[in-house]
Amino acid sequence: MGDAIIEAENIFKTYDTGILRVEALKGVDLKVRKGEMVAIMGPSGCGKTTLLNCLSGLDSTDSGRILVEEMELHKLPDDQLSDYRAKRMGFVFQLYNLLPVLSAVENVEMPLLVSGTSSKEARGRSMELLDKMGLAAWAHRLPGELSGGQRQRVTLARALVNNPAIVWADEPTGDLDSETAHEIMELICSLNKENGQTFVIVTHAQEVGDLADRIIHMRDGQIESQESNVQKESHANANNDLEETNQ
Repeated sequence: MGDAIIEAENIFKTYDTGILRVEALKGVDLKVRKGEMVAIMGPSGCGKTTLLNCLSGLDSTDSGRILVEEMELHKLPDDQLSDYRAKRMGFVFQLYNLLPVLSAVENVEMPLLVSGTSSKEARGRSMELLDKMGLAAWAHRLPGELSGGQRQRVTLARALVNNPAIVWADEPTGDLDSETAHEIMELICSLNKENGQTFVIVTHAQEVGDLADRIIHMRDGQIESQESNVQKESHANANNDLEETNQ
């Protein structure tokens, strides 16, 4: 696969509590192209979240090789790995992980402040992104004063504020009603198309998978199958044909 931004070769990961030993990943091979939106799907306990955590450097592997932007993340010292994640990656989780005592804009600007951006620039970029997401009027509200959909938009803004190369999302619509989930996914698709950022999304929801470029099916710690999303390709081709007709 040309132009790969993520490459995983023969990844194994085992969790051993002393009482129970779980083989979470069993020889996973995977490549993701730059700008691609990939959905990782499968039953609970199949290794989806473990794979995302290992690929992003949040968790270690037992063996195998992972390259992200041609770097072996697991060979980086902890401080360099943290710095790389802060500058080149964004994370979106099901339960938001927003700090409850900080306002929406303060939550969004935090990754910039941690990476050394000035307070003025961090606030400006954060407000600009919140405005793009329709949240300018709620920028100074606490997370507890926002709806679930608004909180997830804040989470998404925080993930994108540093203009990351890769956005990792673990069940980003899992805690939302169907209408709000659709709005969040439409926003993610729009950002993916506009910015060319790579999205790796773990999800149980088929409607989320249907919006991805490729669906990876996992079972028992292994990739069972991969498929290009023909439905999305057909929709894109239809839109292109319509644009050409109108020109």
